[in-house]
Amino acid sequence: MRVLMIGDIVGRPGRRAILDNLQALRKELNIDFVIANGENAAGGHGITKEIAKQLFATGVDVFTMGNHVWNKKEIIAYIEKERKIIRPANYPPGTPGAGYNIYETNSGHSIAVINISGRIFMQELDCPFRKIDKILEEINSKTNLIFVDFHAEATSEKVAMGWYLDGRVTALCGTHTHVQTADERILPKGSAYITDIGMTGPRDSVIGVSTNLVIEKFMTQMPRRFEVAETDYQLNAVVIDVNPDNGIATNIERIFHLE
Repeated sequence: MRVLMIGDIVGRPGRRAILDNLQALRKELNIDFVIANGENAAGGHGITKEIAKQLFATGVDVFTMGNHVWNKKEIIAYIEKERKIIRPANYPPGTPGAGYNIYETNSGHSIAVINISGRIFMQELDCPFRKIDKILEEINSKTNLIFVDFHAEATSEKVAMGWYLDGRVTALCGTHTHVQTADERILPKGSAYITDIGMTGPRDSVIGVSTNLVIEKFMTQMPRRFEVAETDYQLNAVVIDVNPDNGIATNIERIFHLE
């Protein structure tokens, strides 16, 4: 079985990258299931119902989110109804939506997708390590195919989570920093890992934002409204090969596609 995990989709260039390439990638790479981080899909901040439906139609099976999950007000009602969008599971009890769900792949296997948020240089949510322990207790009897999007800033926190979950999940892949790392590997107990999948969005930018706006902000330290750069796109993702019988990952490969 093959699963494609796509790094943070940023604005119109990121959506264009998905619209132009995803259907062909699914066919070319024989992909069974697609997980994409969509928290920046609408103008760099959040996601809308219209955008989600458009990208679902191209072949995204599940959207994970992150710290921008609530930036579009309409998502609060929509996420309660649309189980194919999940937000970080370590938000407090009573928060709209779900932090994980179990889905069925094209090949008929049950697959769990978990979204979790880091806490270093991020919003102070519940402990991601303890929260994922509770989730695994709930789903281990239902499936051994478990994919985690760890939306976190600090490399150390992501690496620590990778080692913590090795052998307990199929894959732990980081998102949020928008820079693809070159440390993809299969950990000793069989979990696929990468610190950050990267960004699907404007290539000539500062992590998706127009370069001149960010430079001005750094140089003046004055407030500046950031806007998504409108340049050629890149598509960052990983393809993970899995033994569906035991949930062990056998290979992880980075994708860095330019328009």
